[in-house]
Amino acid sequence: MATDFRQKERLPELTDRIVETYHEIGTVHHLGHCPLPSQDAVIEAAQELKDIIFPGYSRRQNLHMSNVTYHVGNIIDSLHDILTVQIGRAMRHQHVQKHGADCEKLQQIDFEAEGQKKTIQFLETIPEIRRALATDVQAALDGDPAATCFDEIIFCYPGLEAITVYRLAHELYKLEVPIIPRMLSEWAHSQTGIDIHPGATIGHSFFIDHGTGVVIGETCEIAENVKVYQGVTLGALSFPKDSEGRIIREQKRHPTIERGVVIYANATILGGDTVIGHDSVIGASVSLMKSVLPNTIVTIEKPSLRFREAS
Repeated sequence: MATDFRQKERLPELTDRIVETYHEIGTVHHLGHCPLPSQDAVIEAAQELKDIIFPGYSRRQNLHMSNVTYHVGNIIDSLHDILTVQIGRAMRHQHVQKHGADCEKLQQIDFEAEGQKKTIQFLETIPEIRRALATDVQAALDGDPAATCFDEIIFCYPGLEAITVYRLAHELYKLEVPIIPRMLSEWAHSQTGIDIHPGATIGHSFFIDHGTGVVIGETCEIAENVKVYQGVTLGALSFPKDSEGRIIREQKRHPTIERGVVIYANATILGGDTVIGHDSVIGASVSLMKSVLPNTIVTIEKPSLRFREAS
């Protein structure tokens, strides 16, 4: 059946009705404002960062010690330019949100210079990020009998992918870069099914096994040598509100997990006052809203199973 081009005569009127909603609903468009950070540019920066954190694994192979300095230098130069612009845009947007100035008036403020400063500070953290991620890779090899080698973990494990992006986003978060840390973490969430807020604090040798459905909240504190399985939620209880009904922000809402803890699949641990003591084991599907002493095993009493012959 051929297209009926007469139906296209309705499209101009539809266009007008859509644009009318832009006047009617001002909260979900960004028209007539300074440009926001580019999602494509931020994701490209993340891919470039992974290229230098795990050289030889992704987009550029056949690297060796005699050419890797040139390769890394090119990427660092590119990252400097990308992040300077994107961080500058993010800071300009934050300034507008706080102070309401329009884009023309903001030309007097050099946000790109501040973006460059924070970019350099961020790039300086890459050696330490690599050291932390090396312990995470080792934790995966030590904690998963199905893992055969470091290469398999780096190539294949979604948990490591999520942790890698988290560690990058966390450094930007500590530098008080707006928006971009969340852009990175939500991109990783869409790729892996693992949701780690960039504000969470996570120690070395962290291993997420399988990973799908893991949620780690903004104020969560996780010590070293912690292992979690799929479906684990480290979340908040109901949010307290002020006298005007607004959520009270900037307080600890998520649990503290001490060193050496193992949390099995689909366990839920909630609340900013909840502390899981070191070397404890939280069993599958356990729900906790209170603290646990060190060296404690918490499980659900085994349910009774009922068997009957199929008809």
